[in-house]
Amino acid sequence: MSKQIAVRLPDDLVEFVDEVVGSGQQGSRAAVVTRALERERRRMVAMRDAEILAATGPDPELEGLAGYAAGVRVED
Repeated sequence: MSKQIAVRLPDDLVEFVDEVVGSGQQGSRAAVVTRALERERRRMVAMRDAEILAATGPDPELEGLAGYAAGVRVED
């Protein structure tokens, strides 16, 4: 399910979105905005997780995971 919303963006951001769509990297303005918002949501979750880890210290069961994850290539 999706909802249609209206947002007001600065001209330079609209130009950027249109360039991304025009280049074929994304199929629509909505796709560009959706991808940016999904990325921001992941960033915020990661920040929250980092704050929890900083406050509680590392989990001994997951000790090697960060090192492994740092070497894994992530594609957008």
